[in-house]
Order: sequence, then structure tokens, then C-alpha cells
Amino acid sequence: MIGIVVVSHSHALATAAVALASEMVAEDNRPVIAVAAGLDEKTFGTDAMAVSEAIAAADSPDGVLVLLDLGSAVLSAEMALEFVDPSVGERVKLSSAPLVEGLVAAVVTASTGASLDAVVAEANRGLMAKQEHLGDALVVESAPVSAADQTIEVVVSNEHGLHARPAARLVALVNSFVATVTLTDLDTGRGPVDASSLSMVATLNAQQGHRLQVGAGGPQAGEVLAAINKLAAENFGDEPEPEKPSAASGSGLDVAIGRAFVVAAEVDLSGYEPGDAEAERQRLEGALTAAADELAHLETTSRDHGGIFAAHRALVQDRKPRDAVFTAIADGSPAPDAWRQTYDELAATFESLDDAYQRERAQDVRSVRDRVLRALTGAATADEPPADSILVVPELDVATAATIDAARIGGIAVRAAGTTGHGVIVARSRGIPLITGIGDVDVPAGGTVAFDARAGSFEVEPDEAAFRTTITQRQAERGQALADADEPATTLDGRTVEVLVNVGSVQDAIDARGADGSGLVRTEVLFGDRRTAPSIDEQAEQFRAIAAALKGKPITIRTWDIGGDKPLPFLPQDREANPFLGERGIRVFRRRPELLRDQLEAIRQVAAETPVHVMFPMVTTADEVAWALEQLGPRPDGLQVGIMVEVPAAALRVATLATGLDFVSIGTNDLTQYTTAADRTNTAVASLADGLDPAVLQLIDHVVQNAGVRVAVCGDLASDPQSAVLLAALGVQELSAVGPQIPLVKARLRQTDLSQVPAAVALKARDGSAVRALLQERL
Repeated sequence: MIGIVVVSHSHALATAAVALASEMVAEDNRPVIAVAAGLDEKTFGTDAMAVSEAIAAADSPDGVLVLLDLGSAVLSAEMALEFVDPSVGERVKLSSAPLVEGLVAAVVTASTGASLDAVVAEANRGLMAKQEHLGDALVVESAPVSAADQTIEVVVSNEHGLHARPAARLVALVNSFVATVTLTDLDTGRGPVDASSLSMVATLNAQQGHRLQVGAGGPQAGEVLAAINKLAAENFGDEPEPEKPSAASGSGLDVAIGRAFVVAAEVDLSGYEPGDAEAERQRLEGALTAAADELAHLETTSRDHGGIFAAHRALVQDRKPRDAVFTAIADGSPAPDAWRQTYDELAATFESLDDAYQRERAQDVRSVRDRVLRALTGAATADEPPADSILVVPELDVATAATIDAARIGGIAVRAAGTTGHGVIVARSRGIPLITGIGDVDVPAGGTVAFDARAGSFEVEPDEAAFRTTITQRQAERGQALADADEPATTLDGRTVEVLVNVGSVQDAIDARGADGSGLVRTEVLFGDRRTAPSIDEQAEQFRAIAAALKGKPITIRTWDIGGDKPLPFLPQDREANPFLGERGIRVFRRRPELLRDQLEAIRQVAAETPVHVMFPMVTTADEVAWALEQLGPRPDGLQVGIMVEVPAAALRVATLATGLDFVSIGTNDLTQYTTAADRTNTAVASLADGLDPAVLQLIDHVVQNAGVRVAVCGDLASDPQSAVLLAALGVQELSAVGPQIPLVKARLRQTDLSQVPAAVALKARDGSAVRALLQERL
């Protein structure tokens, strides 16, 4: 397979172009693509020596294609050929093809094993599809298309037609057979075109519903037509995944006891005996194959999170770090040392990024690092703790929280502090008993440990009888709470507090027991796997399904909330120095209002049929509220409108912001991190991001006293029964919690006289720990 080099004045441009082109073919069938772009990541320019190094990295006996942007890129590439070995230079071709379109065509064609000349020709045709579509194509002689011996007719069912990725799959399939294949769009009359050429297929511009005549000749004509017919039936690989059953839930308790399954911070390499360079190379190749096979199995068997394991498998197979590891082994490093150092450096690179979501990918890198090290050393896998054990981890990543068998694990104890990290939130939403912040306490592997998250205690070799008694009591408490879940949460002093559910999927709404509706529909999660924006009808369909699952009770739909640690694939954002203080929530849509207006139209349609509330996230100013209401336009009868209060500025000026609204909903996770200046995804400061910090409580109290409208809380604080009681005592009228906690929150409210809750004392407490102790003592 040929290698490809991208030469550009801009590092960012080249990196983005390579990422786009790489999407078109599978990781294990992708040509080597090397980049020589910019004088550094931020400085424009090209460097001949960097180009020569990239050519050496991409060199292949089949040749190297160099794609360039403009001006000095051409000069630098020509000069680079003087630096490389003449035998290498002879198999290098510089192409005038358009950088982006040519690169996409070249990657797809190269992945089929095509010759360098064929790849160059295909890259040079990169602009044809766009020129055909816009009507400014140059008049050129078309290559003759061979007559077909056999034909079939298929229909393009893809929502977005035969766009780049499905076209790439078709071309790769065609090139795997000994046959000539042509395509003709019967609805537009375009064609026939050569189906082995991505550029020619793209010129058809085949849209959803178009009929394609597929002709084939040659030794495998029948086989290729059968394969294309099957691919078309599967929407050319764009078939949406079928709904999978939801993962099993845990006990929902806040107390657990069991044998400790301790995950060390690092895999023990002390007993490893290295061999010579060739032996180490073979060992690593075997470990990589074993790790990739494990991940492939997990990818196909995981009910809800196969994508996480697919991403891990891609990390195992990533050529760039693998090449660095093999180079280190050739220089004398043992395989485990070379692998660990390379992946530690990669994790450190992720951790240095500004974007919080990307920083969390360091956990994925460390997970892959350790999986391969365990395969190298023969250490036991950490994937499946024994039944009813307590998993003790340095930090809880989202992958572990999302994929561990919640019905089988006894509980999770996390050494790192912090209660609002994504892994912690996912584990709690699945009902897994959990405690955080146990610190560096010595936990012997296999020893008995227990914790009571309500009391904040973690014990090694505990009084088992006492903990078993506590567990029995909590199980009875939960059982009664579940039995009474549908009863209203009316306190002993006669106040009824609505307790609703936070949902990110229709299944969340189906699973909710006792919810009085939904206080938060996370639309960015509901459509978070989409690479294209959902249509109005698609959004309305999902909103209706959630309302139906909650039997027509009110649902509160939060408009797109992205930015910071919440990416949205179909709306990429520019890199920001501090994304948590940048374009988040409503701010993003001041420049993309059409996406917001489509969502609001879907909300209006559903609101005409069932009770719906809508709220806008990350609001700071009255101007933002006015703009959001302008986008909403005329309201159907019954549609209530509110905003999220997530920043101190919004809390302090809530009287102004809430004018003309029906409600406000406090997002305690963000309000806490902005008030305490502590990133909840950063374990070093996560303990400061305490929702019960009196400063946060004072802001909540200010909102309740001054909003002049209904006040709700939909942050993580509402999912803790004791905290929920305090919020109600402060005057909050609605609480929206994760599904497993709703029965317990309602039960605790029914058992409480809010007039006896020491809310005023909590507002003046020393810190969050003092508030927690106060609630434990009084409640």
C-alpha cells in the first residue's frame, strides 16, 4: 500500500484534513499518512527538512504520494526530494490535486491496494464532484466505460444520500473484486461512471430515494453485484444501530460490603525478564493482537457501550505510537518500558489540552496502556471483578462506570475526591453503590472492605455484622420507597414537592419509578451520537416518546447545551483557551441560530399535544433571554418557558432574568464549579466543587427569594436525599434527580418536617463538610 504525505502551511488545516480523510476507511485498512505542516502548531509556514522526514515516515515500496496546499509548500516539497535517499525519491510523486478533496480520494483509493499512478489519477479528479454539482466542470473527454455483462437495480435509502463515507465503502467493496463495475443514476440520467473511483461515484450526487443501475463485467461480476446489493440493503453501512436493551441496574443503595478488588495505579513490571530486540518485538506484537481481540469481543458483546471499546481498539492499533514503541525496542528498551513510556507521554498530551472532554481521554489512554501491559506480563485482567466485590480504583473513568456489570458488582470505592465527575455521575445513574475520596488508605487485595456513603465512612476489615444490618435496613428502606414511589412527596408539614427525572434517552424515562415528569431532557445526550443534525421531525419523535414513557406528565426540554466538557459531533467548535469560560449553551447558538430554531419548532409541535416546558442553558444576561425568546416565537397554549441558572451572575440578577418567564431551574453542578473556581473534571481540585458549600447554598437561597417564579433544581445535588431535603427547606419547589434515586428522595421528603430543617444554620456553616455533618445530625 502506498504512503501519503500532506504538506501545508497550517498544522491545524493539515490535521483536520487527515482526520476527515481517515474517517472514510477502516483503521486497519488505512494507508500511512504523514504530516509536514506549519513551522509549529501555531506558526504558518513549510519546512523542507520536515517534509523529507514525513516522506521517510510514509515511505513504502509501492510509492509515496505528496499532496500540497500552495506556494512555498511546492518549493519545500521539491527541495525535500534532494534530502531523501535517491532510491526513496524515485518512488515519490508530487500532486497538484486539491488538498482536501484529493486527500479523501487518495486515502480511499490507496486503501484498496491501488498503484501509485492510480491513486494520483484519482486524487487529481478530486474536484470533479463539486464541479459537476455547481455546474462549472471543465469539458473533458470521459474515459470509456466497459459494457456490463450483468446489471441490477438498487435504491439509495441513506438519509443524506451516497455521501462521502458510504461512497467510500462502495468503492472499497468494488475494488476487492476482479470486475469492472459502473453506476448510473436512473432518476437523474447521470452515468454510467466507474464505481471503482470515489471521485466518479461522487459526481453522481445520488440522493435518498434515487435508483441506481449497477452494471458489472469480468470474472467476478456476479459476486460483486451480490455484494453491492447486500451493501445497499444495509444503507451502504449507514444503517442505524438497533435499539439495545438497557444495561442492568445496581442495587441503588449507598452502603456496601465485600472483598476488595484493587486496581493498582500501574501494572507491576518487576517480574518481567526482557529478551533481545527481536524477541521483545514479537512479544509486543502478540500482546497487541491479544488486546485488540479482547476489545473486539467487548465491542460486539457490550449492550450499550461498544463504541468505547472500539475507540480503545483504535488506540491499540494507532500506528504512530506503535512505531515509536518499536523504534525504542530496536534501540534496546524492553517492550513494557517502551510501551508504558510512549502511552504515558500520550496521556500527558491529552491532560495538557484545554478542552475538558479531551483531557478525560487520558483515562482511555491509560486503560489501553494497562491492558497491553497486562497482556505482556501475563497479569490478570481487570475487566471483570468477582461477583459482589468492591472495586477500588484510583479514579473512575466513564468507560468503567458505563460498562461494568451493575447488577453483579457490590460497589465502587474511588480514591480521588469529587462527586460530580462524569464517571461518578454515570455510576450513580446506574444505581451502583459508590463512595469517593477514600484517599490513600491501604486496601489489601481480597480483604473485606465496607463503606457507607451516607455517613462518609470507608473501613478495612469492618464490623461485618453491623454493616450487614445497615444493608438490610437500607434494602427495606429502598423496598418501601419503591412500593410508595407513585405517591406524592408531601412533607409532614404539608408541602408537596415535585420530584422529576433527568433523562438522556427514552430508556431513562421508561426506567424511572415514581417520577412526576422530567425536569431535564438532555437533548445533547439524546442526539449525542449523531454526526449530522437531527431533523425537526426526528427531534419531535424522540420528545413524544419520552412524554409517552412518562404517561403524559410534563417534560422539561433543555435546548442544546454544548461546550466545555460537552461536545456535539455535528457542531464542532473552535479550540478555546478556556472552554468552560467560552462558548457554552445558549452562547453557541448566537452564531448558529438555525439549529436552535429547528429544535424549538420540534418543541412547539410536541407542546401542542402534551405538557412541555422548555429551558435555555448557560444564560448570563437579560439580552440572552430576550434573544432566546425571539427565536422561540409564538408559544402554543401551555408551553412554559424558563432558563437554567448555572453561573453566579445569573443567580445574583435572577429577578431581572426571570421577568416574563414561568420558571428557573438551578444547575448545581455548573453553579458549584463556577462559584468555587474548581473544575469538576479535575481530580486535583474536585473536592472543592462541593454542592453543599455554603456559598453555593447562599446563591440558591438568593434565587428562591428573588426569582418571583417557580424554582427547580436539576443538578446532581437533587439526587441526594439529604441534600434534597435541604433544598426543599430553602424553598425549591421541584427537584429533578437521576432515576434510581427518585423513590428515596420522595421517601425522605415524606418523612421530614421542613420547618425543622436547619436551613438558616446551613447557610452560615463553615464549609460543605459542616453542612453535611449538620444534616446527618438533625435528619
